[in-house]
Amino acid sequence: MSEYLLRLYITGRTPRSERAIANLHELCERELAGHYHVEVVDLLECPELAAADQILATPTLIKQLPQPVRRVIGDLADIEKVLVGLDLVSLPGGASGR
Repeated sequence: MSEYLLRLYITGRTPRSERAIANLHELCERELAGHYHVEVVDLLECPELAAADQILATPTLIKQLPQPVRRVIGDLADIEKVLVGLDLVSLPGGASGR
């Protein structure tokens, strides 16, 4: 299994940010079984990083490794959509998903 490098951008420790962090850690433990590294970036503390990764909304999760880079925006509550968005699973029935 590949090692995953994930970066989660948040804006402060809001309830939505905390949900995204918790959902991400749960997803990683369940699906990636220790083959991951998560970095949480609070844009209130490091605003210059928003421009570098073109962050327009938070929370935003970026899968940096393995390639290709993938993004998911939101609190990551819909695990199936997050898995598809990060290219960890395919949509059932092909690209359309239906």
